[in-house]
Amino acid sequence: MGFKVLIVEDSKASREFIAATVEAVPGLEAITSASGFEALRLLPRHRFDLIITDINMPDINGLELISFVKKNPNYRDTPLFIITTEGRDQDRDRGMKLGAAEYLVKPFEPQSLEGLLRRYLKLA
Repeated sequence: MGFKVLIVEDSKASREFIAATVEAVPGLEAITSASGFEALRLLPRHRFDLIITDINMPDINGLELISFVKKNPNYRDTPLFIITTEGRDQDRDRGMKLGAAEYLVKPFEPQSLEGLLRRYLKLA
């Protein structure tokens, strides 16, 4: 059985890089969304095992998305990672308080994300 990972990122280059990193881990499938609004349309159609979001997006930002996801009973316990250029402590604190499990600042090492994916999805 594979795991589905939703990636919400408005930058095409970042979205593709994160998706490639996710799919480099055997058993993981990346489903991508270019906006928070698009992600909200995808959530009821799939069962995601993990969600990765950026903070800065044009319509619904990542923090608003996290707030919505964590209030949804179907996704309340789903691990959620933030990958963003926002490296300030206040941004990290706000994301973690809303329910993010991890916070990575761009640029990041793909091995760091791979390790977190394996840990949270309990892969060897």
